[in-house]
Amino acid sequence: MFDFLNVVEFGDNIWMLIVVLAIVTYMTRIGGHVLLSRFKSIPPRVDAALSAVPAAVITAIVVPPALTNGPAEFLAMVATVLACFRLSPIFSMITGMAVLVALRNLGL
Repeated sequence: MFDFLNVVEFGDNIWMLIVVLAIVTYMTRIGGHVLLSRFKSIPPRVDAALSAVPAAVITAIVVPPALTNGPAEFLAMVATVLACFRLSPIFSMITGMAVLVALRNLGL
C-alpha cells in the first residue's frame, strides 16, 4: 500500500537521517538554555520577544488556513477567538473544532 515508505529502499540512510535530525533538534533546544544561562537576568527586550513567540506561532499556523479555505474555517476561527475570552485554551479549541464540524456538516 505504501511502497514509497519502504525502509529497504532507503537503506541505512534513513537511520542516519533520524539520528542527525534528533541531534539537530536536541542542539536547538539546549542552545536556548545555554545561551540564556549566561545572563544573570534576561533583558526586558528579550523577555518581551520570547513572550510573543507562542502567539506568533499559533497565528502563523491558524490564520492562513482560516482565511484561505472558506467561510466555515473563518467562522470557526472567530468562534474560537470569542471563546478564548471566557474559556480555557483547550475548551476554546474544542469549541472551534465543534463549530467547524457543525458548519461543514451544514454544507458551508
